[in-house]
Amino acid sequence: MMQKLVLYMEHPFVRYAIIVGVLIALCSSLLGVTLVLKRLSFIGDGLSHVAFGAIAIASVMNLSNNMMLVLPVTVVSAVLLLRKGQNARIKGDAAIAMISVGALAIGYLLMNVFSTSTNLAGDVCSTLFGSLSILTLTRKEVVLCAILSAVVLVIFVLFYNKIFAVTFDESFASATGTKTGRYNFLIAVVIAMVIVLAMNLVGSLLISALVIFPALSAMRLFGSFRSVTICSAVLSVVCALAGMLISILAGTPVGSTIVAVDMLAFGICWLIGSAMKTEV
Repeated sequence: MMQKLVLYMEHPFVRYAIIVGVLIALCSSLLGVTLVLKRLSFIGDGLSHVAFGAIAIASVMNLSNNMMLVLPVTVVSAVLLLRKGQNARIKGDAAIAMISVGALAIGYLLMNVFSTSTNLAGDVCSTLFGSLSILTLTRKEVVLCAILSAVVLVIFVLFYNKIFAVTFDESFASATGTKTGRYNFLIAVVIAMVIVLAMNLVGSLLISALVIFPALSAMRLFGSFRSVTICSAVLSVVCALAGMLISILAGTPVGSTIVAVDMLAFGICWLIGSAMKTEV
C-alpha cells in the first residue's frame, strides 16, 4: 500500500490535489465555526448552488476561465443573503432555500438547452459531486487557490476579534461601536471565496459538510471559541488528507470519501464528548 501511495505521489496532479485539498479544508473549517454559531450553516449549500448556476452560464458563454464570472456572482449572492436576509420580508433561511433551488434548476436547464458536450450527465455529476476535477488541476489553478486561501487566512487572523464579536452578539457589538455591517460583508466575501474554491474538491452538493462537520466535531470537545476554531482546523485538515489518500488508494470518489471521513470523525468526537460529560 505504501509503495502504491509513493508511486502516486510521483505524479504532479496528485500533489496538486493534496495541496489544494488541505488549503480548502483549512479555510472552510475556520469559517464553519462562525456559520454554525450564527445559525447560517445552510448558507454554504445555497451559495454552492449559486456557483453551480454561474458555472453553467460561464460554460454557455464559452468563458476560458469561469472563475471570472463564478466568483463575483457568488460574492454578490453571499452579501445579499447575509446583509439583507434578516431585514427583508423574506427571511434568511427562506431566501437561502429559494436561491439554492432556483440557481440549481436554472443551471441544469441552461446546461441542457445550450450545452454542446457529448457527456452532459458526466459534466453535471462532476460539478455536483467533485468527481475527478480535483485531479485535473493545473499549476495556475493551484497558485490561484493558494493565493485566495492565503487571503482568507490573513483576513481571519487580522479581524479575529471583530469576527468573534459579530458571531456571538451582533447587537452588543453594534452598541459598542463595532461596524457590524462591514464585518458581515467581510464574512460574506470570505465565505463566497471558500465556496468557489471547494467546488473542485467536493462538488456543490457536499460543500456544507466540509464547513459544518469539523466545527460540530470540535464543539463536542471544547467550549471556547478559540479552542473550537483550532480543533476544527486540525480535524478538517486531517480528515481531508485522510479522505484524499483513501480515495487515491481505493479508487473512490474524492468528495464523498472526504465527507465520509468527516462523518466518522464527528462520531468519534461525539462519543469522546459524551464520555467526558459522563465523567464530570
